[in-house]
Amino acid sequence: MSAAMRRRDFLKSAGGVAGTGFAIRVSGYAARGEVPDASKRPRLLVGCCAYSYSKYLKSGQMTMEDFILKAVELGVDGVDITTYWLKSTEPADLLRFRNFAYRNAMPFSGAAIATNMCLPEASKRAAEVEKIRQWVDRTELLGAAHLRVFGGEVPEGATEEQAIGWVVEVMKSASDYAAKKGVILGIESHGGITRKADNILEILRRVDSPYARCNLDVANFPENPYPQIEACVPYASHTHIRDHYGERKEPLDLDRVWQMFAKGGYRGYMSAEYEAEEDPMTGVPKLIAKIKALCQKYSSV
Repeated sequence: MSAAMRRRDFLKSAGGVAGTGFAIRVSGYAARGEVPDASKRPRLLVGCCAYSYSKYLKSGQMTMEDFILKAVELGVDGVDITTYWLKSTEPADLLRFRNFAYRNAMPFSGAAIATNMCLPEASKRAAEVEKIRQWVDRTELLGAAHLRVFGGEVPEGATEEQAIGWVVEVMKSASDYAAKKGVILGIESHGGITRKADNILEILRRVDSPYARCNLDVANFPENPYPQIEACVPYASHTHIRDHYGERKEPLDLDRVWQMFAKGGYRGYMSAEYEAEEDPMTGVPKLIAKIKALCQKYSSV
């Protein structure tokens, strides 16, 4: 059986976290079909990533607790905790932060870490697995069920096929551990080995776990984004939203993107990850307003 046929079989049989019942044709990234019943209707929630305020978090002008209060002010349904700016990862401190968020009625849609799985050396891949395991434990302490990870850049002299194999090895081991904690690993469409939907889908096919999915950043496909977004929707466990894509920051038609998620029966967070030039204090609310309007327009619940 050819690799293309195996991929098509996987895409037809594997259900996304949201569950779509779609038949997917990878060639051309076309998706077709209809949401079959009420249990598959989309539920699109408004989210915000801490990274949206990276300017202030990096400088120390804002703490992660300040971000929680800002999210309350914005009126979002949940927040994605970019872990770079946590003051401490000690269990007691994570539990205090979790309690602070709960007392402000702000759920965590997930946590996010930086990883690199495209590593030729087996010892370094093993260390990356251990790092992810540690963060799975911390994600569990935070009371979240999703952890964003990166695939990494293809090393000079290596092929994409080699890199995919390394990522699969790390993801398979890490997702086996994450499954024991009820935490989904969402590999982000984030350049490098995950700059193409084909590669993401091949990685997920080979890992073959309901705890290995896609953190679908709709703005990170450098070219021809719409069919690639559509191909990944059935396997999206979390989503990052910007209204432009690529290095040239071409405008992204968010209404068209939302139609894809609604058609795919996605249930989850549409989380703003603001990176535009306007100051986040004024730019983030504008992006959140767009997300709110589209979730209201296309969510069935």
